[in-house]
Amino acid sequence: MSSRVISGVTNEARRAYLWACALDVVVRKPGNVSAASAGHRMHAGQFITSALVSVDPLFEPGAAVGKRIEGAIAATRAAVECNTNLGIVLLCAPLAAANERRRNHGDDELTARLHETLAALDLDDARAAFRAIALANPGGLGAAAQQDVREVPTADLRVAMQLAADRDRVARQYANDFADVVGLGVPQFIHHSATPATAMLAAYLTFLATEPDSHIVRKHGAALAHSVTEDARAMVDAWSASGNQPVATAVAAWDERLKSAGLNPGTSADLAVASAFVAALADPCLCDLEVPGLAWNVLNNRPTLTRRSG
Repeated sequence: MSSRVISGVTNEARRAYLWACALDVVVRKPGNVSAASAGHRMHAGQFITSALVSVDPLFEPGAAVGKRIEGAIAATRAAVECNTNLGIVLLCAPLAAANERRRNHGDDELTARLHETLAALDLDDARAAFRAIALANPGGLGAAAQQDVREVPTADLRVAMQLAADRDRVARQYANDFADVVGLGVPQFIHHSATPATAMLAAYLTFLATEPDSHIVRKHGAALAHSVTEDARAMVDAWSASGNQPVATAVAAWDERLKSAGLNPGTSADLAVASAFVAALADPCLCDLEVPGLAWNVLNNRPTLTRRSG
């Protein structure tokens, strides 16, 4: 593949990633930080900065998956000094590597290259990813009986993720070839993609409604996580039955209730971002659709009234 083609593929993927990260910030997803509502001692600006500083290491041409993960998390930690995007980076790094090997924009082509990428993960990838996870220090990480991230790994990254798959939905994607992203999130996103903000909310609620959020389970236990899933399922069922998306006031009220209780369905948000990323890789024209708010202007390097010149 020529350097010109590689450059074009990489630029498209970078733009798709930043677009997905912009949607993550501008869409009010109950329990998550957004431009409309800060929370969990974080604010939207930190997430925008995290996307900006992580994009170069994530999309370094030819880089190994582990190197992409470690570089992106190191850059994020240096910029915002908190964990804003570990799950997003863990999901998007193998997708970025697989995308470089694609010969067309078809979903099947990306899936095939992703399978190859995950199968080729090695011990060096595990070492780099473990260092990144330990640096990010996500809430509720706990200790693992095997392949604990605070220790030097003895298995390749896919095996290590398989060991965590029953307790972490992000890790499970490494074990099942991103079946949740490809089979749940992407179809929901594409179904609503004419309005990207609606598509992001639909993907997020789909993940939250199908099973308890891993992040909530780790931090607060299964019972609370199940109650949030039941609320999400009720909202998704009402949307499906009526054909009308949840009203903004209901979404905002639930958002505030979750944040008041310290509940952050962060895993569901990470999976939704990955779904938007995959959808935009398959159809780069999605990135031309309007994203409300200023986040996409900043991430797409467009001038805004909030940015200083010079």
